[in-house]
Amino acid sequence: MEKIYDMVIVGAGPAGIAAAVESYMLGIRNILMLEKDENHNATIRKYYKDNKRVDKDWKGQKVELDGNIYFLDGTKETTLDFFDEVIKAHGVELKTHTEVNKIEKTDGIFDVYIAGGCIKAKYVVVTIGRMGKPNKPDYKIPSSIKKLVGYTLDDCKDGEKILVIGGGDSAIEYAVDLSARNEVAICYRRATFRRANPTNQKDIANAIAHKEVRPILNVNISGLEDENGKVKVLFEEIEAEVYDRVIYAIGGTTPSAFLASSGIEEQEGKPVHDDNYETAVEGLFVAGDITQESGGSIALGLNHGYKIACHINNNCI
Repeated sequence: MEKIYDMVIVGAGPAGIAAAVESYMLGIRNILMLEKDENHNATIRKYYKDNKRVDKDWKGQKVELDGNIYFLDGTKETTLDFFDEVIKAHGVELKTHTEVNKIEKTDGIFDVYIAGGCIKAKYVVVTIGRMGKPNKPDYKIPSSIKKLVGYTLDDCKDGEKILVIGGGDSAIEYAVDLSARNEVAICYRRATFRRANPTNQKDIANAIAHKEVRPILNVNISGLEDENGKVKVLFEEIEAEVYDRVIYAIGGTTPSAFLASSGIEEQEGKPVHDDNYETAVEGLFVAGDITQESGGSIALGLNHGYKIACHINNNCI
């Protein structure tokens, strides 16, 4: 007979790992975690710069951990190592390079559709993050310069003239990090960086004061053009400028099409769920970044996973 998992988790970030590990510790053993990228915590791997500080109390938001995963402040590298150990210690089955296209429930069992097949489960937890779908500008980017426009620091080279677009924590961290080896400007449509956490606000103020990063504030961008193989940025309020590279750090969006195809309703850009993070589809849960106002809190994600595990375990008894 076709195997039916007790739980399938879509997304291997903190909330997904917590749902798996906490369920395992409560006696549920038949668990599969699916991840479309090459390893767990893809957002941290892709969008956090090396040695980035990772705090339990993200943006100063103090969160008491409810479950059994004792997460402490650290760096990008120590956080990834920590979750490596957590997964290994609790026998969680992780299947990578596996993207889920749709979830359907038939006769009390979920069909989790992946490329070339279907996985069956009694419960499903969706923990995909917003940064799986980074926000992109409304204007079209010419194909000839797309390789010079990015959403991470992966392709940046030393000595480039770079424009970072955005005013949140990631944008500031990118700009400050790049400024050690490049000529950097940061463009933000508002006058201040008030969205950022206090540490990053201090860092960008210091970088600007020492002329390491040039601020372009209260300015909007209307488009990009190819200027002899470089990126010409068209500003609405000031004259256009030419850069070697442009980095967008303007957040991510909820994967609405996927949620809708799986029967998960949305309100104001967030999936609808009850206090146990269960959606209107019984047995289908959401957790992590997509349920949060601004996303990003590892501690909250861990608590989501713990609460879901407890709820499912109580229903299994």
